[in-house]
Amino acid sequence: MFHKEGYKIIGVTFLICLGINLLSIYFIEKTWVVQLILALSIIIFILILQFFRNPKRGTIIDNYQAVAPVDGKVVVIEEVFEKEYFKEKRLQVSIFMSPINVHVTRHPVSGKVTYSKYHPGKFLVAWHPKSSEENERTSVVVKNEQFGEVLYRQIAGAMAKRIVNYAEEGQEVIQGTDSGFIKFGSRVDVLLPLNAKVDVSLNQKVKGGVSVIAKL
Repeated sequence: MFHKEGYKIIGVTFLICLGINLLSIYFIEKTWVVQLILALSIIIFILILQFFRNPKRGTIIDNYQAVAPVDGKVVVIEEVFEKEYFKEKRLQVSIFMSPINVHVTRHPVSGKVTYSKYHPGKFLVAWHPKSSEENERTSVVVKNEQFGEVLYRQIAGAMAKRIVNYAEEGQEVIQGTDSGFIKFGSRVDVLLPLNAKVDVSLNQKVKGGVSVIAKL
């Protein structure tokens, strides 16, 4: 199953690879060169397919826990002062996605979207300390009955050139469902209330919609 954000790119890549191979068969006499071009085309196409895969996840809905919004590795667990929305201290859990991870963003909690904003910006590497404030990003806040308001922030990295965010203010969302997509490498920060108990450790690999990152 592939994410809808990849349909166009997958189709264009297929047509380009097909065209290149047809031209190579017609114009290139050396068989090994034609075979090499075919092999490279197949590898490139498979890489594009795996990047836009959208596996179904069996999220267990629980208002007393927050799940990872994306696949990747936990790179930050710390108390920070959140400047954009809360303007107070929050627990931050950051997850870094490599190009080989699934890049679907999922809602970490169920509830009502109270804030959704896009910020243009730079494309610093996603693990840069200032990427949360200076990179292109979107911030979404979901109000949950038990957790209160939870903010998650999609952050573009050096390779990510487009963030897709489906969350709209006033929308009711369900934990683990699709909330967006980040193309080609990035990071997501989750800002939790201080009374939340973080349930992951640094460098731990997590799965979006499945791995529990915090509990009340």
